[in-house]
Amino acid sequence: MEPARSLYKNEVDFAALALQSRDFAKHLKPNGQLDFNDPAAIRQLTTTLLEQDFGLKVEIPDDRLCPPYRLNYILWLQDLIDSTAGGLHEGYDKGREVVGLDMYVKKQSLVHLAVIGYSNRVAVEQDASAYIPCWVARLGNSGNVDENNIRTAQHNVALNNLDSRIQLVKSAPAGPLFPLDQIGQETLDFTMCNPPFYTSRDELVRSAEEKKRVPFSACTGAEVEMVTDGGEVAFVKRMVDESLQSRTRIQWYTSMFGKLSSVSVILEKLIKHDNHNFAVTEFDQGGKTKRWAVAWSWGDRRPAMSVARGNPGCPKHLLPFPSEYSFTLPPGTSIDTATAMIKSELGSLSWFWAWDQAHSSGTGFAAENVWSRHARRKMKAIGQEGMAVLEIPTDVAMGVRVQVRLVRGEKAEDKVVKVLVRWIQGIDTVLFESFCGMVKRKLESK
Repeated sequence: MEPARSLYKNEVDFAALALQSRDFAKHLKPNGQLDFNDPAAIRQLTTTLLEQDFGLKVEIPDDRLCPPYRLNYILWLQDLIDSTAGGLHEGYDKGREVVGLDMYVKKQSLVHLAVIGYSNRVAVEQDASAYIPCWVARLGNSGNVDENNIRTAQHNVALNNLDSRIQLVKSAPAGPLFPLDQIGQETLDFTMCNPPFYTSRDELVRSAEEKKRVPFSACTGAEVEMVTDGGEVAFVKRMVDESLQSRTRIQWYTSMFGKLSSVSVILEKLIKHDNHNFAVTEFDQGGKTKRWAVAWSWGDRRPAMSVARGNPGCPKHLLPFPSEYSFTLPPGTSIDTATAMIKSELGSLSWFWAWDQAHSSGTGFAAENVWSRHARRKMKAIGQEGMAVLEIPTDVAMGVRVQVRLVRGEKAEDKVVKVLVRWIQGIDTVLFESFCGMVKRKLESK
C-alpha cells in the first residue's frame, strides 16, 4: 500500500480507478470526470478508495455523511501521540498499544475513522502484530441516538473482521461524553470528535444559501448528523468542562471544527481554565474545503511545534507557546566542536542527561532549575554539583531534547552548525526560556 502521507497529494486518476473498479466506472462521465454533485458518485468514490488504498469494505447509507477529510485528522493524531510519547525517544513506537475514543457518533463515518487509523498504522509496519491500536466508538450524544447509524457501524466493523480492535458503545444520551468506566478503560491516549456544525436546521439552510459559490461536492448528511443544540461550539465547550473532571486520565482531547470562528472560542475557554498545553491545526483537502482541529492536554508532555501550531488562520495571541528554539553558531564552528561543547556543558549539570550519538542529540530531564548560578552554588554547598541523575525524575519540571546539525549557510556551498532545543515536557515557559538562553550563551562564548 502507498504510504498514507503521500495518498491524495495529487488529483485522483479517475480513469485508472475505473479500470480497477466496475462499480466506480458506472459513475464516471464520458469525459472521464466525476459529477461531485451526485451523492451516489461521492459515496462510490469513497468506498472504492477505502478498498483500494486501505483494503477496507465499507457500506455507506444513502442518507448519511460521506466525509473526505478524516485521513488528515488521523495523521495529525498520530503525530500528536508520537511527539508526546515521553521518555528518551520521540516517534512511532510499534510496541505501544494506543487506545482512542471516537466520542461523538451519530455519524456512521466513525468506522471510516477507526478502520483507516488501524489499517494505516499496520500497513506501514512489517510486523503488524507488534502494534495493537484499539478504538472505542461512543454511539450517542446529548440528543437522541440514531439507531440506523448504530446498525451501520456494527455492520462495517463486522464486515472488516475488526471486532477485536473496535468496541462499539451505546451511551446514554444524558451520560458523560467520556464514559471511561463504562468502556472499561482507566486511561485513554486520545479522544476524537466531529460534532455537527449547526445549531438548528434554519442555520444549516441559511449557511448553504449564503455560500458564494456552488459547493465542490454534494452534501449527503442527514439533519441528525449536522445539527445539535448549540452547534459545535456548545458541544466542545461541554467536552472542555468534562475534561476538567477526567483530567490526565485522557492524554489528548481533540475535536474537529467546520468553522474557523469556533476555534478561537474554544481556545479562549481553555486559556480561561489555565490550560496552556494545546494544539491547533488546519486540514486542507486539496484546496477545496477546509476544516480545523483543536487538541488539549492536562498533562505536561509538549507536542512538536509543527503539530501544535499548524493553523495559519489562528490569531497569534491564541497560538500555543513555541516548543522549539534554535540558533546558529558562528561560521567556522565545526559540528564536532559544537557536539563536544554541548555534551560537556549539559553533562556537567545535576540532572538526567543521555546522549544519542546516532542522532547527534541529547535528552535531559530536570526536577528543578539546575543550571542557574544560584542552583550551582546550592549544589556545590551540599557536594552534589555535577552529580548526574541516573534515572528520569518522577516529578519532571522540564524535559528537553537538544540536537546539533549541519545546515546550509548564506552561500549554497557553506555549511553552518545549528542547535535546536525542543521542549518535550513541562508547563513552565519561563524555565524553558531560561534553559535556552543558558545553552546559547555557553556555546557562543566558547
